[in-house]
Amino acid sequence: MPKQVDHEERRRLIADAVCRLADERGLEGVTLRDVAARAEVSMGAVQRCFRTKEEMLVFALGVVGERITARVRARLVASPAQSAATALGHAVGEVSLLAPEHRAEARVWLAFVAQAAVNEALADTLKASYASLHEVFARLIEEADESGGLGEPVDAQPSAPQAPASHPSAPQPPASPPPAVQSLAFQPLDPQHEARALLALADGLTAHVLVGHLTARQAQDVLHTHVSRLWERPTRPRSG
Repeated sequence: MPKQVDHEERRRLIADAVCRLADERGLEGVTLRDVAARAEVSMGAVQRCFRTKEEMLVFALGVVGERITARVRARLVASPAQSAATALGHAVGEVSLLAPEHRAEARVWLAFVAQAAVNEALADTLKASYASLHEVFARLIEEADESGGLGEPVDAQPSAPQAPASHPSAPQPPASPPPAVQSLAFQPLDPQHEARALLALADGLTAHVLVGHLTARQAQDVLHTHVSRLWERPTRPRSG
């Protein structure tokens, strides 16, 4: 057992070194020799932990994804009394990596995302991280919808204006709106769809901030606006 614990700790030490180098140089600047030097271990130690550079990068990406997901879950556990709607806002904020203390992690994350576009092993690891976050988002959206957190219920068939009594021959409006209008009055919430949209938005805003297209404050405003509109959306009237 002690050897297994030491082996895992060393793998994570090496993964941290990979991330620090990726933050400084991008993944193209990560070599086994430089990783060994940054982790203060021998080349042999690195090679005993990872058979190939790809295996090392895959593990490092998994560690980054675990950290982000763990922070999201810890944020939720730390405030169990908060509403699902509030919890979702906090979770999306964590995933977007907009806080100054997460800027280095954001650079590393996007470096891996770019490399994953041409590396199937990294892509599979990235998809697993996204799936874990997607699950959290979808659950919170569903809980918020069930608790009435997603906007105020609206009448799917609003009262139509009546014609003046002095004009009995005036055409009367239909008793209920046409189907197309009714479909706009309420749209059943799809937690899976909304979770995908939020996850993609968070990732995209991370990139826009890193390249300087948006400030962190502007990106936070975009997130706030999107989440607020989700809560304000018309929903199907609830019975009772």
